[in-house]
Amino acid sequence: MSFRWEWKYRAVRKEGPRFKLAEYLKALTAILLIAWLFKGPLRLEAYNDYMVYAIIALLFAFELLSAGRWFGVTVSGVVFALAKGFFWTSVFLFFGQWLGMSDRLSSYDGTAFAYAVVLSIAGLLLSKFDEKRLDLKVKKEAYEFSGADFGDVKLKGSGKAYPVKFGRKRSGWVLDGEVEVEAETPLGRISKKLLPPVIVWTEESIAGKKTTPDPGFVARVNEMMNPDRLYRDRNKASVVDLGFIKVYEGEGFEYVKLPFVEVLETPTGEEVRVGPIHIHEGNPGMPPGEMLTIRELRNGFQLTKVGDRLRIQTDEYSIEVDGERVTYRSGNEVLRLGEAVSLRSGDVSVTVGRGRAKVKIEDAVISARDGKVRIRVGGRTYTVESREAYRLVLDKAKEIVEEQSAELIEGLGIDKTLLSRRVKELLDELMGYIG
Repeated sequence: MSFRWEWKYRAVRKEGPRFKLAEYLKALTAILLIAWLFKGPLRLEAYNDYMVYAIIALLFAFELLSAGRWFGVTVSGVVFALAKGFFWTSVFLFFGQWLGMSDRLSSYDGTAFAYAVVLSIAGLLLSKFDEKRLDLKVKKEAYEFSGADFGDVKLKGSGKAYPVKFGRKRSGWVLDGEVEVEAETPLGRISKKLLPPVIVWTEESIAGKKTTPDPGFVARVNEMMNPDRLYRDRNKASVVDLGFIKVYEGEGFEYVKLPFVEVLETPTGEEVRVGPIHIHEGNPGMPPGEMLTIRELRNGFQLTKVGDRLRIQTDEYSIEVDGERVTYRSGNEVLRLGEAVSLRSGDVSVTVGRGRAKVKIEDAVISARDGKVRIRVGGRTYTVESREAYRLVLDKAKEIVEEQSAELIEGLGIDKTLLSRRVKELLDELMGYIG
């Protein structure tokens, strides 16, 4: 892995033009409803029937344009969209009779509701046929791949990209070829060459021109796409991404996205979205945008980005980035970078902050703060009021953390022997200030 010190952030929540148009039509419908409701003061009575026709047309338009948002366009989805259109029409016509709607139009409320019921039954029956298509599958279609840019995360290389679909909706891509991932973190630039097949869970298009697919590759990958195989220990997995299901659990942060449902929880509040309904408690902050996951299907490497959070997981270690804070874990070894820097391995720990430091090894504890050094060793406590000793502890603790951090980042892990020796050397130097 290679590194470069730099940090930048960019996240854009993307949605197809069809769904954006549906949202605009929904807003236009609301405006037209309000105008129709106050048609008297606005002197629009002469256009009463025309406004009713326009509202009904818009109700059907945005429902039909919204079809396929979750699973792609299916026959049952279109039928359900028509059923919803007739349902909202029946509600509008029923209550409209008390709000100045002509009797000729409001008398169709029962007919519209009957259409809604019949179409709903038809949609339920047709959905049984669509259920067979609601599974993850790599399509036998191949496109040229020459890299992708996701802001702080980039994919480099060349090869073929195969679309992954859940039902009729594309939820990701499988890459076959030479692929390298790069991620910008406060630790610097982290890069790793990935072994194919590599799956990229994103709704963005990363494909180029169409090319010849490899049927054997598609068959092998489809066998590997079993969720039980991808996440054998689901109860302990802090990140799960299958395109249509996204779960991210971090320190003080939880994000879950399912079809129709999206949940965001932070220390400052939480937000729940169920379809068009948004429920807030407190101020959880801005929605994190699309969750991106890049994963090797044969090995344990997985990189996930959601908002300004980034997590890299392998069989040996994990790195989690939250803004300018970084946490590295490997077994019982933990490195934290932020306002304070801490390193822990077994019974040895080192913490360095602004004007303070703390070092612990076995039963010995060294702390430096406010120009003083306190040492607890062998059941006895000593206080050293010396600026020289104070600076010594700060410098040595910082040196130890930087030395071990470089080893960790390079994938070598913590050198416990060297760490213990450095701490004991510091303790020996400090004993010269006592007595």
